[in-house]
Formats: sequence, C-alpha cells, structure tokens
Amino acid sequence: MMKLSIATAAFAAAAMLAGTAVYAQDVDADRSQPKAFVKDSAITTKVKTKLAADHLGSLAHIRVDTDANGVVYLSGSAHSRDEIERAVDIARNTDGVRGVHNGIVVKHDE
Repeated sequence: MMKLSIATAAFAAAAMLAGTAVYAQDVDADRSQPKAFVKDSAITTKVKTKLAADHLGSLAHIRVDTDANGVVYLSGSAHSRDEIERAVDIARNTDGVRGVHNGIVVKHDE
C-alpha cells in the first residue's frame, strides 16, 4: 500500500511539473513552425513600415514584436504621449493585427 501511495504522489508531482513547463515556455516557441513565423514576421514588417511612413521622431526607440496569434507587442520609448498613442493606433489599424500590448514609455531626453 505504501508503494502505491508513493507512486501516486510521484505521478501527481510529475504531472504538475509537466503542466508548469508548458506555461513557462517562451511565447515565441512556435516560431519553429514556418507558417507561424511568416505570419508574425509579415505583421511586424507591416507595422514597422507604417511607423516609418508616419515619421515618428522616436521610431528608432520603438520595438515591434508579433506573436503567432497576431498580437503586437510595442516596447521601448517615445518623446511624448502623443507619439505613443500614434504608434498604438498605427499597430491597431494594421491588417492581421488582433490585439496590441503597449509597453512604450515617455523619455524626453532621447
């Protein structure tokens, strides 16, 4: 009976750890799938192109990443709140974008 309890506890612990490992994986882990990589690369390129065409002064300080679900992640810094809002608006209005996470901060000294 004791062996059965230890085996059951070990199995339960292993199952819990396996579940945790799935959630701890990198968001971009599916980049190994060519279709997913092409999709997020294409969206990222579209957003960057639109930002460049808009001549945002802090474009060099804004990073654009896109996951396989079409969610764009903006990070970095901008000179003003207006530039941040414009970058978010551009990303939201880009074909294929399903959501935008804004992590851009205002830095006046750049």
